[in-house]
Amino acid sequence: MDGYYAWMIVATAFVLMMTTPALALFYGGMTRSKSVLNMMMMSFVAMAVVGIVFVLWGWSEGWGGDGVGNGNGKLIANPFSMFGLDGVSKANYIFVLFQLTFAVITAALISGAIADRVKLSSWIVFLPIWVTLCYFPIAHNVWGGGWFYSHFANLDYAGGTVVHINAGIAGGVLALVVGRRVGFLRDPMKPHNLTLTMIGAGLLWTGWYGFNVGSIVFTSDALTSPAKFSEQFYSETGATFMNTTLATMAAMLGWLLMERILHGKATSLGAASGVVAGLVAITPACGAVDLVGALAVGAAAGILCALAVGLKFKMGMDDSLDVVGVHLVGGITGCLLIGLVGTNTSPQGVDGLFGDMNGLFYGGDATLLWHQFLGVLFTVVWTGVLTTVIGLAIKYTIGWRVTPEEEVDGIDFAEHGESAYDLEGRAGVLGTTGVAASHTKTGSTEGALA
Repeated sequence: MDGYYAWMIVATAFVLMMTTPALALFYGGMTRSKSVLNMMMMSFVAMAVVGIVFVLWGWSEGWGGDGVGNGNGKLIANPFSMFGLDGVSKANYIFVLFQLTFAVITAALISGAIADRVKLSSWIVFLPIWVTLCYFPIAHNVWGGGWFYSHFANLDYAGGTVVHINAGIAGGVLALVVGRRVGFLRDPMKPHNLTLTMIGAGLLWTGWYGFNVGSIVFTSDALTSPAKFSEQFYSETGATFMNTTLATMAAMLGWLLMERILHGKATSLGAASGVVAGLVAITPACGAVDLVGALAVGAAAGILCALAVGLKFKMGMDDSLDVVGVHLVGGITGCLLIGLVGTNTSPQGVDGLFGDMNGLFYGGDATLLWHQFLGVLFTVVWTGVLTTVIGLAIKYTIGWRVTPEEEVDGIDFAEHGESAYDLEGRAGVLGTTGVAASHTKTGSTEGALA
């Protein structure tokens, strides 16, 4: 057990790293140069706001007890029964912190859909409301013993529904509610620094091992038998580690193949995006498939997500950094493919949810696929409806957008009084007339670079 707790400390730190610096770098490099600091700030702020909310009432609302599986069978657990972790043993803090990091990165992922145009104050207001109404209830019903899981059990090893479909549908809704950036479909809005994006993708890949491999949940007999505990721990962590790796590799190659077919070039942005697509898709499935299944999940995600990201232009939806195309599509792909290539010999077979049930391609019937579909549908409908309500409420009260002039000149300076790149040696200083004049000059330069 000591080794397990040591690993969970490492896994928690890995997942925390996925938000900052990994996601901040990944998203920051994909934005325009005049927006990179604001994009990174959205990840940093999500960590602070969601982390505090999680400790105050998120754990209570999501899990409703001191551990997984102690939910009360309701759609939402009482957010005040364990307010401020009241009654939670300090020995269980590491698991609380592990789950906290999942909530943080889920909220941060949404920011990519509304990059370049949103007031930081509105984002801060959105975060606690959204996690309270969307993230914690979905987590409760998938992982915390809530009503939906008790009636329609489905497999989600580390967050295909809870994290990625949740964030993907929320991002898509907000992209529509907030509206397009000034110049969308007219002006070039290419990533300003693909080096940052590639570094961020590499860090996400590393951190994801904490995400997936750290999500092991032990059976009751393993908790009472040291031998069975060791057997499950080593076999399950090894399998999920390997599945995560293989799926990510396959997805990257699948994305690059589609790029080559569609555009004649295999790009670094495509490689980075393919990595994330594969990680997203294998997240729910890493404990439910064998090695061949992992390759199939990854390859399918790379191909489907590469196709999906181009649809936003045809639909006229300004999902700035492809949250829908990667996280919603990738999450759905991984969840549904469990119903096709899931196998009872995989690590999550020890959960006993479906007895000897396999996916369709492994001799099973449609039961597993049906339950996986219902889990996807529940998440899309719940979060889609409530995110629409939250988004519209903010839009018609405090408002989402900076002014068009501030957006064109650069949201970094408008919102934070800073510029990411000190082009004239005077950026990042506040409160003087000279700096304001300097920004007027550098703003046009940044616009050209963007």
